Amino acid sequence: MVSPTPQQRVLHMREAIRLIEGFIQNMDLPTFEGDARTQSAVLFQFLIIGEAARHLDPQMLQRYPYPWHLVRAFRNFIAHEYHAIKLERVYLAAQDLQPLDDMLQRIIKTEFPNQP
Repeated sequence: MVSPTPQQRVLHMREAIRLIEGFIQNMDLPTFEGDARTQSAVLFQFLIIGEAARHLDPQMLQRYPYPWHLVRAFRNFIAHEYHAIKLERVYLAAQDLQPLDDMLQRIIKTEFPNQP
Protein backbone atom coordinates (compact mmCIF):
# COMPACT_ATOMS: atom_id res chain seq x y z
CA MET A 1 0.00 0.00 0.00
CA VAL A 2 1.29 3.45 -0.95
CA SER A 3 1.42 6.17 1.68
CA PRO A 4 -0.59 9.32 1.01
CA THR A 5 1.24 12.27 -0.50
CA PRO A 6 1.58 15.47 1.54
CA GLN A 7 -1.16 17.05 -0.54
CA GLN A 8 -3.46 14.08 0.10
CA ARG A 9 -2.77 14.31 3.84
CA VAL A 10 -3.76 17.99 3.86
CA LEU A 11 -6.90 17.13 1.92
CA HIS A 12 -7.65 14.32 4.41
CA MET A 13 -7.41 16.87 7.21
CA ARG A 14 -9.82 19.21 5.43
CA GLU A 15 -12.28 16.38 4.84
CA ALA A 16 -12.10 15.38 8.51
CA ILE A 17 -12.88 18.98 9.48
CA ARG A 18 -15.84 19.01 7.12
CA LEU A 19 -17.13 15.75 8.60
CA ILE A 20 -16.75 16.95 12.20
CA GLU A 21 -18.62 20.14 11.39
CA GLY A 22 -21.39 18.10 9.79
CA PHE A 23 -21.59 15.68 12.70
CA ILE A 24 -22.08 18.43 15.28
CA GLN A 25 -24.10 20.85 13.18
CA ASN A 26 -27.02 22.19 15.24
CA MET A 27 -25.87 20.10 18.22
CA ASP A 28 -25.39 21.68 21.62
CA LEU A 29 -23.03 20.34 24.29
CA PRO A 30 -25.62 18.35 26.29
CA THR A 31 -26.81 16.63 23.11
CA PHE A 32 -23.20 15.85 22.13
CA GLU A 33 -22.47 14.49 25.60
CA GLY A 34 -25.46 12.15 25.29
CA ASP A 35 -24.67 10.88 21.80
CA ALA A 36 -21.98 8.19 21.88
CA ARG A 37 -22.14 7.65 18.12
CA THR A 38 -21.39 11.29 17.34
CA GLN A 39 -18.66 11.38 20.00
CA SER A 40 -16.98 8.36 18.38
CA ALA A 41 -17.27 9.83 14.90
CA VAL A 42 -15.81 13.18 15.99
CA LEU A 43 -12.97 11.55 17.92
CA PHE A 44 -12.07 9.37 14.94
CA GLN A 45 -11.90 12.40 12.66
CA PHE A 46 -9.67 14.18 15.18
CA LEU A 47 -7.40 11.13 15.06
CA ILE A 48 -7.22 11.47 11.28
CA ILE A 49 -6.36 15.17 11.54
CA GLY A 50 -3.60 14.53 14.06
CA GLU A 51 -2.19 11.52 12.25
CA ALA A 52 -2.09 13.35 8.93
CA ALA A 53 -0.39 16.34 10.57
CA ARG A 54 2.14 14.02 12.19
CA HIS A 55 3.26 12.84 8.76
CA LEU A 56 3.64 16.27 7.17
CA ASP A 57 7.12 17.69 6.76
CA PRO A 58 7.89 19.76 9.89
CA GLN A 59 9.91 22.22 7.80
CA MET A 60 6.87 22.85 5.62
CA LEU A 61 4.62 23.33 8.64
CA GLN A 62 7.07 25.83 10.16
CA ARG A 63 6.27 28.18 7.30
CA TYR A 64 2.67 28.39 8.49
CA PRO A 65 1.96 29.98 11.88
CA TYR A 66 -0.32 27.52 13.60
CA PRO A 67 0.09 25.49 16.82
CA TRP A 68 0.78 22.23 14.97
CA HIS A 69 2.06 20.64 18.15
CA LEU A 70 -1.45 20.93 19.62
CA VAL A 71 -2.95 19.10 16.65
CA ARG A 72 -0.54 16.21 17.14
CA ALA A 73 -0.88 16.29 20.93
CA PHE A 74 -4.68 16.11 20.71
CA ARG A 75 -4.37 13.02 18.52
CA ASN A 76 -1.99 11.42 21.01
CA PHE A 77 -4.25 12.27 23.92
CA ILE A 78 -7.28 10.70 22.22
CA ALA A 79 -5.31 7.59 21.27
CA HIS A 80 -3.41 7.05 24.51
CA GLU A 81 -5.37 8.81 27.24
CA TYR A 82 -8.83 7.91 25.98
CA HIS A 83 -9.96 7.24 29.54
CA ALA A 84 -9.39 10.90 30.49
CA ILE A 85 -11.13 12.57 27.55
CA LYS A 86 -13.38 15.44 28.58
CA LEU A 87 -16.23 15.63 26.10
CA GLU A 88 -16.70 19.35 26.67
CA ARG A 89 -13.15 19.97 25.40
CA VAL A 90 -13.73 17.77 22.36
CA TYR A 91 -16.94 19.67 21.62
CA LEU A 92 -15.21 23.04 22.02
CA ALA A 93 -12.33 21.93 19.79
CA ALA A 94 -14.87 20.80 17.19
CA GLN A 95 -16.41 24.28 17.28
CA ASP A 96 -13.04 25.93 16.62
CA LEU A 97 -11.77 24.25 13.44
CA GLN A 98 -12.09 27.18 11.03
CA PRO A 99 -8.61 28.59 11.76
CA LEU A 100 -7.07 25.19 11.02
CA ASP A 101 -9.10 24.84 7.85
CA ASP A 102 -8.05 28.33 6.76
CA MET A 103 -4.39 27.43 7.30
CA LEU A 104 -4.80 24.17 5.38
CA GLN A 105 -6.32 26.09 2.47
CA ARG A 106 -3.32 28.42 2.57
CA ILE A 107 -0.95 25.45 2.51
CA ILE A 108 -2.74 23.98 -0.51
CA LYS A 109 -2.56 27.27 -2.44
CA THR A 110 1.10 27.81 -1.59
CA GLU A 111 2.59 24.33 -1.56
CA PHE A 112 0.50 22.64 -4.23
CA PRO A 113 -0.57 25.46 -6.59
CA ASN A 114 -0.67 23.41 -9.78
CA GLN A 115 -2.46 20.39 -8.35
CA PRO A 116 -6.15 19.74 -9.03
